[in-house]
Amino acid sequence: MSTDFKSLPKAEIHIHLEGCFSTETIVELARENGTPLPRPEERLLEFQGLADFLRFLDFICGLSRSKDQLARSAYAFSRRMADSGVGYADVIVNPTHWSGWRGNLSGLVEGLDEGFRAAEADGLPPVGLCVSLLRQQSCVEAVALVEELLRLKHPRVVALSVDGNEAASGRTGEKFAEAFQIAGRGGLGRTAHAGESSGPEGVRDAIFLLGADRIDHGVRAIEDPALVEILADRQIALGVCPSSNLVLGLYRTLGEHPIELLRRAGVPVSVNTDDPALLRTDLAAEYARTADAFAWDKETCRGVAETSIRASFAPDALKTSLLEALARW
Repeated sequence: MSTDFKSLPKAEIHIHLEGCFSTETIVELARENGTPLPRPEERLLEFQGLADFLRFLDFICGLSRSKDQLARSAYAFSRRMADSGVGYADVIVNPTHWSGWRGNLSGLVEGLDEGFRAAEADGLPPVGLCVSLLRQQSCVEAVALVEELLRLKHPRVVALSVDGNEAASGRTGEKFAEAFQIAGRGGLGRTAHAGESSGPEGVRDAIFLLGADRIDHGVRAIEDPALVEILADRQIALGVCPSSNLVLGLYRTLGEHPIELLRRAGVPVSVNTDDPALLRTDLAAEYARTADAFAWDKETCRGVAETSIRASFAPDALKTSLLEALARW
């Protein structure tokens, strides 16, 4: 199908700011800070699995040490969204990666907000901030983070998230249940990585222990037909990232990816990029690849984009505007 997916009104709802630094930006920040690269520039984005990938995220984020560098990173993210035709983005930020801002959550949020506000003033897409826990954190640390977010009451922060390597940390739903309950009572959205490095049990925990409004990845739910029914019945959206799943070895080919089986089973699915700079992709390209792999027609693509908008934490008025534009597409 020959379609201009940049023009498709859509939201990006599973994307990490940590994964949006271009090679050029990484090299520039390393030079500014006098920090050596972990490997030669030409091999900078070559990863040996998820653990190596996550270590690299720590390195990248450690390069943003000033408020100006934070604001520049946020502005560059908004520019990336505009270049792919995104109308709104929920961006995930995990404070544990940003070593220069440990113990200064308000400074991290304010620095990023400065960049996002400047971008919006220049006509770039609005962005909501999903602040994420790392699976290796403790229950006490998780609750403390949420309580601080609720004290800050920063309008940029729209949700609590949890990410990290589930295979390495084991099941963490019970550990983080209290933090997610507090977040929900405090009016924050709730989203959780599950069903990527964990199997269906991770998705069940995200639903029943964390009360997740949507699931980041969630694709391994396909291994549990009863769980697929739950997702469909409750209309819990999945933020699916096809290329990420391939690069990190979850599936060998796009044709083997379960996004279409999940969609046909009635599960709301959206297409996203996860870490687009590091995976050398963008949202328009992800739609094009996925639509081609599964022979999606225009109405199917419209339906997937609609899911992304409805499942986002965008303000209602913005959702309405994007949905009206989508109906005209």
